[in-house]
Amino acid sequence: MKTLKTALEAAEEQHLYRRRRVLDSPQQPRLVVDGHPMLSFCSNDYLGLANDRRIAAAFRSGIDRWGNGSGAAHLVTGHSRAHHALEEELADFTGRQRALLFSSGYLANLAVVTSLCGRGDTVIQDKLDHASLIDAARLSGADLKRYPHNDMTGAQQRLDAARGETLLTVDGVFSMDGDLADLPALAELCGHKGAWLMVDDAHGLGVLDEQGRGSLAHFSLNVRQAPVLMGTLGKAFGTAGAFVAGDEDLVETLIQKGRSYIFTTALPAAVAEATRASLTILRTENWRREKLRDLVARFRRGARQLGFELPSSITPIQPLVAGSAQTALAWSRILEEQGLLVTAIRPPTVPEGSARLRITFSAAHEEKDVDALLGALEAIRP
Repeated sequence: MKTLKTALEAAEEQHLYRRRRVLDSPQQPRLVVDGHPMLSFCSNDYLGLANDRRIAAAFRSGIDRWGNGSGAAHLVTGHSRAHHALEEELADFTGRQRALLFSSGYLANLAVVTSLCGRGDTVIQDKLDHASLIDAARLSGADLKRYPHNDMTGAQQRLDAARGETLLTVDGVFSMDGDLADLPALAELCGHKGAWLMVDDAHGLGVLDEQGRGSLAHFSLNVRQAPVLMGTLGKAFGTAGAFVAGDEDLVETLIQKGRSYIFTTALPAAVAEATRASLTILRTENWRREKLRDLVARFRRGARQLGFELPSSITPIQPLVAGSAQTALAWSRILEEQGLLVTAIRPPTVPEGSARLRITFSAAHEEKDVDALLGALEAIRP
């Protein structure tokens, strides 16, 4: 029998071993990591809200009002007025009848896929969909069919061959490449087939659209065209948790059938209060998105001047593909020696041969930070 130690040693030899870092500072561009000051370009805090004092004040006020923990699942005694108010506000924000809170995006995706599909049904996915969507499809017992990344011909072929209830799940913004799904084309294909379209917009909400309503608003798609929207709160919102938004029947179905909703303790109500404050900021402070777009454009101009090939991404996610895991780790170490934190992303998070630096930007970054990154990248330029 293969021992755990043997498997760990093999991962180390293949440059795939993962190590945690310990932060001694709040989440922000300038961190203290393992005791060392670092300028970070690998957080999902896209709008710079994770350390916003107004949200922290709402968090503290929520603790004073509601206590520390929710104490139970939403269907027992865990669903507070704060949770309910946030759900109503998220529904309004996304232009849908209802929204339902979850403790994480992983749990939200598990609930949707396993509630809508089972044995004899079909789940169709882009090959670069998030791991939680893949795991959800496997857990559902439905037939899982995957198509090449953003290949609409492949998507149509799998829809044509689908049987039973059919659900197509896709990332609105792909988390490792930063590109957008072709949601208008997918919505049209699913409409012809009578299939559900579910969009995981973890990396689009807060970032895309003038009001931050995400990839669906970016493409002007409505609830009829994309019936299921999942969003996370730990990225652009700067807090924690997730939600699913849709019509009345969808949300009630998830409440009745979603095992990862029914059997999970609710988020602390104070998190809901903090997220309500975050949502207000996200909706009103458009300068954050404008600044983010300017920073991304500045980086892309500079990176191209250095000779780097960049994917077609208008989002804060700007990967530099190294190829091998060993090269990606070497690049990351070179930047770290210059005081910059950029994590190397390796298989199985990305396909074999596409290890990379996943560079991400925040509205809390400044132009001088982007210039510092570009200066450091000269050491690894092609």
